[in-house]
Amino acid sequence: MLRSLRSAAIAFVFILALATAHAVQAQSSAASAADPAGDNIVLHAAHILDVEHVILVSPGEVLVRGNRIVEAGSSVAHPVGATVIDLGAATLMPGLIDAHVHLFLHPGAEDLQTVVESVPERTILAEIAAREDLMAGFTAERDMGTEGAGSADSAVRNAIDSGLIPGPRMSVSGNAISILGGHEDAIHFNPAEHISSNATYANNAGELVSVIRQQLKEGADFIKIYQTGDDRLADGKFTTPYQYTKAELEAAVQETARVFKRVGVHCTGEPGALYAVQAGVASIDHAYQLSPETMRIMREKQIYAVPTFAISEYFADHADSPTFAERERALLAFHAEEFRKQLAAGVPMAVGSDVGPFPHGTQAREFELMVKYGMPAADVLRASLLNGARLLGLQDLIGQLKPGFYADVIAVPGDPLQDISVLKRVSFVMKNGIVYKNAYRNVYPK
Repeated sequence: MLRSLRSAAIAFVFILALATAHAVQAQSSAASAADPAGDNIVLHAAHILDVEHVILVSPGEVLVRGNRIVEAGSSVAHPVGATVIDLGAATLMPGLIDAHVHLFLHPGAEDLQTVVESVPERTILAEIAAREDLMAGFTAERDMGTEGAGSADSAVRNAIDSGLIPGPRMSVSGNAISILGGHEDAIHFNPAEHISSNATYANNAGELVSVIRQQLKEGADFIKIYQTGDDRLADGKFTTPYQYTKAELEAAVQETARVFKRVGVHCTGEPGALYAVQAGVASIDHAYQLSPETMRIMREKQIYAVPTFAISEYFADHADSPTFAERERALLAFHAEEFRKQLAAGVPMAVGSDVGPFPHGTQAREFELMVKYGMPAADVLRASLLNGARLLGLQDLIGQLKPGFYADVIAVPGDPLQDISVLKRVSFVMKNGIVYKNAYRNVYPK
């Protein structure tokens, strides 16, 4: 009975979110139809972030027409009849990019929720998660695996792109790929019960190619592969077994490259990381430990590390036991120290939070932690906006406020170069020219 009530409540929230999205679009369409100058919108604020040069320009304005930016700078044209949105003392900047999310996960035991929750139920929750992320200012994301929900993320992406539900621009991978008995294979359950893996099995190069072709057929934008696990830290020494050889990963990279797509890997350490970068993957996600040779190749090939500190902090703060909390804190401290070495070595970085196991819409904490552990705020912003756009293959469309780019614009109450925490207090969200959030409500025709 309780489960039925919970499912009904989830369905109601989804319907409400859907109705809200349609209302926002209807209002936007009505305003455009009544405006003789067309759908021109001028955003005005005290400052605007120039991402390329990482400076604030004052004041700041953006002229939007339809779903594209026409002008951006300290002053832009104000077409007759344009709608002006005055954001006061805020700073205008591009929508944030999270390069590592899980729309199909929520706080709780990951292995259990994939067993007890149906794919339709998880899809509804994923739609709600997408809305939460968008309202927090994340206008583009890379979904790193549905954890057992197959290609359901393609359906969510398509619904967002069609305007049926609100959410970020999604680049999706479908189900992640792993070996039998490897990471995410429910190995802590009774084997006789044959609990399904949260990933899709591929045990050799031929199986990798076959699975990749199936996932691409089902709508994957890129391929996610688990390359390491289970992680261990003892007496300051980190170890993690690799899952695929260099040759196997090369087969995967070549198959995705054949159709102009790429591979991102869950990879925490060596030698798995070296095999992955030698094979030419696009990103090393988590990257707790990287050897000097791995870092050299990453710098040379521009392969991104995606640190994901926020998930480790959350696990440490919400551990089931003091022993597990101590383990997580030790691992986080080790990771932070290795991160400083990676920065010194010039490893290119992207920002990814691993949100899902912790609440969606709260992942701007990742920016704070990257600054805390030694990366200047300006570089963290570049990592999210410029490198994140490149990782999603959208570097000519998102991540900057420039003419021709998509009108993905947010506003924050302060200077993110001086206080990165302002990214946790996004007050205005426009995606694709549609306003989804405006705490100021200073909208008027001019």
